[in-house]
Amino acid sequence: MIKVLKPGLATSVQDLGREGYYHLGIPPSGALDQYALSAANRLVGNPANSAGLECTLVGPELQFERDALVAVCGAQMMPRLDGQPMHPDTAFAVKAGQVLRFDFPTAGARAYLAVSGGIDVPVVLGSRATYTLGALGGFAGRCLMAGDRLALGAEHGKGRPGASLPMALRQTLGGEVVLRVVPGLYYHRLSKTAARDFFADSWTVGSEADRIGYRFKGSSALSFEPREQPFGAGSDPSNIVDSCYPIGSIQVPAGLEPIILHRDAVSGGGYAMIGTVISADLDLVGQMQPNQKARFVEVTLEQALEARRSWKKRLACLEQLFPS
Repeated sequence: MIKVLKPGLATSVQDLGREGYYHLGIPPSGALDQYALSAANRLVGNPANSAGLECTLVGPELQFERDALVAVCGAQMMPRLDGQPMHPDTAFAVKAGQVLRFDFPTAGARAYLAVSGGIDVPVVLGSRATYTLGALGGFAGRCLMAGDRLALGAEHGKGRPGASLPMALRQTLGGEVVLRVVPGLYYHRLSKTAARDFFADSWTVGSEADRIGYRFKGSSALSFEPREQPFGAGSDPSNIVDSCYPIGSIQVPAGLEPIILHRDAVSGGGYAMIGTVISADLDLVGQMQPNQKARFVEVTLEQALEARRSWKKRLACLEQLFPS
């Protein structure tokens, strides 16, 4: 068991998500940085989809009640075991009674803690991921609270202390982020000036960024071409008749601030989607801190698919180096 002494800002149990229910309004949830959770799990000998902890900006304080093998990947939030710094992206042993804490992040927003055997919470609709808006999955369907006690699964016995990610497989976080975007079904609705400025301008992550969506600020308002709104659409030019939203969709309500929908987002609504951040870059979105800068770059569908193949090759390298 693991006892939660302090919960951190928004620490939740996550795996790689529950697929197949989005058409029913249930989003996939799961780790915002899928690669980081997969890497941490591999380092401790778990399957990549095992449940771990997603620690956002302010990490938790955890007391272990049994010996375990632990790894932390993702945001640069130095883990400290009884006050001693532990190497990130590297598996380390924890003894019963020891306490794990985290420094504030120097880069990135979310660190992923994997424990040998995985966090043992009930499987809901095929996943242990937490969807807080629906009070679904994870630990009681919510973020962790002080006093919670997390059960651990049976260890697979294939992890070892000191197992470490090669530098080529470690993430580079911080600085201005470039996000690749495939223009969407309603991109043509933007005025020519707005379509140009969206990709030309630099944007800043707003303080409202969370698992539902990332709001960007600090650039020009994006105007839409005027039209007679169809029946069922709202009066604002950014409104459409309700449509489905893929994860990564970019909306611009009232033309003011782009919002990238992420893994806890609703499955549909009435705002125009001007583009979609490619799947290979969604991990980067989840690691952006408030006030961090970003630029959007237009890519084709073929380029997006090639980027996804490259992302999957990195995951395959993890599996080859650290089989579960």
